[in-house]
Amino acid sequence: MPIFATPFAHLDLVRQPEQRDDPLQAFDAADEYLLNHLHEQGVTPDARVLVLNDSFGALAASLAPQVRVTSSGDSHLGYLGLVRNLARNGLEAGQVAFVPASDPLVGPFDRVLIRVPKTLALLEEQLIRLQGQLAPGARVVAAGMVKHLPHAAGDLLTRYIGPMQPSLAVKKARLLIATPDARPAVTSPYPTRYQLDSPRLTLVNHANVFCREGLDIGTRAFLPHLPRSLAAVRAADLGCGNGILGIAYALANPQAEMTLVDESYMAVQSARENWRAALGDRPADMRAGDGLAEQPEDSLDLVLCNPPFHQQQVVGDFLAWRMFVQARNALVTGGELWIVGNRHLGYHAKLKRLFRGVEQVAATPKFVVLKASK
Repeated sequence: MPIFATPFAHLDLVRQPEQRDDPLQAFDAADEYLLNHLHEQGVTPDARVLVLNDSFGALAASLAPQVRVTSSGDSHLGYLGLVRNLARNGLEAGQVAFVPASDPLVGPFDRVLIRVPKTLALLEEQLIRLQGQLAPGARVVAAGMVKHLPHAAGDLLTRYIGPMQPSLAVKKARLLIATPDARPAVTSPYPTRYQLDSPRLTLVNHANVFCREGLDIGTRAFLPHLPRSLAAVRAADLGCGNGILGIAYALANPQAEMTLVDESYMAVQSARENWRAALGDRPADMRAGDGLAEQPEDSLDLVLCNPPFHQQQVVGDFLAWRMFVQARNALVTGGELWIVGNRHLGYHAKLKRLFRGVEQVAATPKFVVLKASK
């Protein structure tokens, strides 16, 4: 396993969730560039450093023994990676304060290190939330691999923080160095809202929610074919996003006991607000989590899922496969996993390796709705 070596620490780091023979590292050259730059600029032990979007804790764990670190991001898997990597390197979890992206930040911060996220709306929201949270003389530095670093990221830093200067590229990574200046407060454009006709709902979508401007076409293909039951079904919306699958199912089945789970804190925040608007005080278990990893075995009758096909910039079906395994473990014998997926992903064949029966419920030119029975 490669060691992440910087002037602050030498760390043995792993990605989260772990997978056997994973060719990917839990850090990259952009993490290294950020920490080398911070060291060159100088940072005192009493400095308060905020780290945003630190995928698996490489930045926060490196700085934890040296300064006061707060880490904030929207990935629960990222948080689990931070906790795991702190322990793996003999550090206490309490050495880093973690703030979910759905919660406000409390400064003042002397240094802000940002890994530019895939969703620029999340970056915009985070920069807006830095208003009033920067100490005098604070510095804000964002970083990313050049191939994943859009020009708009620098525009956002200039708009919300101050004049921005890009660095030279080093090992295919680049820094965006912003100098904070005085500027009027800005109101966030998030959350966004859009309306559905069936079921008739207005859905709230916080900044990092997938397809926050309108219903994604996979879910649109899935909704008319949700299973129908009036029994007291124990059902989960796995990877719930803004909660629409679970909410639509609950509206059609007043007896259903619902669980909504997503690894995005902002998704769960959106789902909670949408559930309350649609279903009032009806109880439901809504949580940020590693899928159904914490769900007891044989505790669900039904799982609904529109699985992801990427983790940050990495495209693949690893997370989807893991969610299918989690669903199988959580379902009772005879329970069902219902999913929607792109035709080309071949989920039908994959599900047959895990479940005793797989049926195609519906299809469009691009998507299929599948039912897998345990």
